[in-house]
Amino acid sequence: MKRVDLVVIGAGPAGMAAATTAAEHGLGVTLLDEQSRPGGQIYRDVDRAAAKRGGILGPDFQHGATLTRALRDSAVEHITGAVVWAIEDSFRISYTKESRGAQIEADRILLATGALERPMPVPGWTLPGVMTAGAAQILLKQSGVVAKRAVLVGSGPLLYLIAAQMVRAGSPPLALVETQSRADLTRATKYAGGALRAWPYLAKGLKLMTEISRARVPRHTGATGIAIEGEGRAEIVRFEAGGRTHRIACDTVLLHHGVVPNTQAARSIGVSHRWNADQAAFVPVLDHWGCSEKAGVYIAGDGAGIGGAEVAEVAGQLAALQIATEAERLAEASRDKFAAPLLKKRARDMAIRPFLDAAYPPAPEALLPGDATIICRCEEVTAGEIRRYAGLGCLGPNQTKAFGRPGMGPCQGRYCGLTVTALLSDALEQTPDETGYYRIRPPLKPVTLSELAEMDVPPQRAKE
Repeated sequence: MKRVDLVVIGAGPAGMAAATTAAEHGLGVTLLDEQSRPGGQIYRDVDRAAAKRGGILGPDFQHGATLTRALRDSAVEHITGAVVWAIEDSFRISYTKESRGAQIEADRILLATGALERPMPVPGWTLPGVMTAGAAQILLKQSGVVAKRAVLVGSGPLLYLIAAQMVRAGSPPLALVETQSRADLTRATKYAGGALRAWPYLAKGLKLMTEISRARVPRHTGATGIAIEGEGRAEIVRFEAGGRTHRIACDTVLLHHGVVPNTQAARSIGVSHRWNADQAAFVPVLDHWGCSEKAGVYIAGDGAGIGGAEVAEVAGQLAALQIATEAERLAEASRDKFAAPLLKKRARDMAIRPFLDAAYPPAPEALLPGDATIICRCEEVTAGEIRRYAGLGCLGPNQTKAFGRPGMGPCQGRYCGLTVTALLSDALEQTPDETGYYRIRPPLKPVTLSELAEMDVPPQRAKE
């Protein structure tokens, strides 16, 4: 079995930057990624999409091509289409590629698994025609498909970016239905000093909002009572705002109220996590280099806490510098010299996060949905059932599996885990840290028996 100095999992900004930097300092690096091309979600298919749709997607997206170029020019072994489904304590990594199982061992592992869109369970969110805003953006990036007659619902800067991109593509959204309120913005003003340190981000946001305004896209803020209605598909978004009920007829509904770290892989190998109240999500416990308490395990990018693409890139570089130092390929003094401007940039870029977290909180009614709302789509478990389990003595997410199978479907709790924790914490009157999260075990992603059977078969024989 092949063994390398470092395996990086995920080829987004953090993974690409980490792999390239580590290779520059003499480490043997293998980069495993599910996608067929590097870029992750934020720079998805950037090498093709930037040439075809760069004007629509914007300069920030096109920046991803500098990372993919550096990756191609490096000595990194980049394995595409690799679905990682198990990581053992010995740092043996099992993955599937082209319907065959495979394994690789490493001295160190860097997880760059990025973020997931926070699920937004509201009445009707399981209807056909409803998807996350990020999914709609992936369609635009990878296939040039733009959602038609769409309403954007939720909160956060990503809504403005996607709305502006839709305007540029000639299919502006019918409306933005935003859940953040004027009171949220007032609370956020105490972080204005930090936000001004990162003024380029504010300037970008104002530019996006100007584009949306010029396209005459209606905006409704402080929306509550959001529900999606329709016979067999999404047809209407209903909500309360400005003291009255609104109903917007549409063909597509795009939901978004923030992103959260994808912690599945980290949890599967026992990395400790803590609740971050500002981001309303669990984050791994790391030092400033991205090193976890488990020796040899590093995490960089949004999987370590939400910071955005530029912060993720910097975090990947910082982690790689520390890994190179531990591997005795880089002296500490050299590490610190390379790291100094990176640490400065990260601090400046992260200064806006408290303002954004306060100004665009997740929608309260989607964090604690009504009893009839499905929260586990895989197993069709409702919020009311989770509350009932708490009343029957269920104390944590793992126990809910015995009561009604939430978290046991194909997504393995990726999309219902935080909601289950929130519902139980509320019902049991305890903190999310006390309530906990699902215990994640392999396989992290579905794997077939045939893929396992082919694991030790030589490639030539497998083709026969």
